[in-house]
Amino acid sequence: MRLSLRDHTLELGTVPRIMGILNVTPDSFWDCGKHASVERAVERAEQMVEAGADIIDVGGESTRPGSKPVDAREEVERIGPVVESLLRNIALPVSIDTRKAAVAETMLDLGAHMINDISGLAFDEAMADVVKRHRVPVVIMHMRGTPDNMQTFTDYDDVVLDVKRELAEKVKNAEGRGVDPACILIDPGIGFSKTAEQCVELIARLGEFRDIGKPVLVGPSRKSFMDGVLGLKPEDRLEATIACCVVAALNGASIVRVHDVAGVSRALAMVAELRSRGKMRRSGVVS
Repeated sequence: MRLSLRDHTLELGTVPRIMGILNVTPDSFWDCGKHASVERAVERAEQMVEAGADIIDVGGESTRPGSKPVDAREEVERIGPVVESLLRNIALPVSIDTRKAAVAETMLDLGAHMINDISGLAFDEAMADVVKRHRVPVVIMHMRGTPDNMQTFTDYDDVVLDVKRELAEKVKNAEGRGVDPACILIDPGIGFSKTAEQCVELIARLGEFRDIGKPVLVGPSRKSFMDGVLGLKPEDRLEATIACCVVAALNGASIVRVHDVAGVSRALAMVAELRSRGKMRRSGVVS
């Protein structure tokens, strides 16, 4: 499948593409404001490009559990100069991690290529119209509630079946609002209104989300469920993140969203090599 991002095209195949996370917030759970200046943000993006990223995802509002929202003007002030500089200095598509239509509109007018909406177009009614008008890809993520209260909404009969059903409803709503079906990706929302065990279940059964018929993005990077399962603090979660990305790759993910592009890129390259060798042996090419 081809994903069209204005002047960029990405082939989505058996090995996931890598979306590098670029937080320009002062309160990110991992970056902690290290990339809040334009210079540092661009430097970090260039490092991710060199390490093998395919998309850079820029966020100006923390959405960690319990986080408080910022208004659209502040969000634009945080990310606008960064996005302008990225568009001048890197050759990759730039995604905007926002749930606000005004922010999305402003960044798309600057030339951004994609919207990543954690609310699945539910937070801001105008978001669907913005995406429709600009005809750019949009990630529809699953979340119940908002970041400040989402962890009170973790009651599921079967987390995979329930999330899949709710995501399918979001997709149907988006298409009903006129969003181009070819522009929609889905994300099960690892860590958003999910317990640690539910996050593990979603990654282990990620392949079931392909029934919706949209490319699947998954974002497990250094998230707190790794503490709940393995007792790992953020600085110790690299290997667990890579393991999740490898399993996601084997289960059909089209894109993985991560902080640690280099390590994930090398792991996925090895996955591709191993799968290629396996196919060659089954076809009789290798004796």
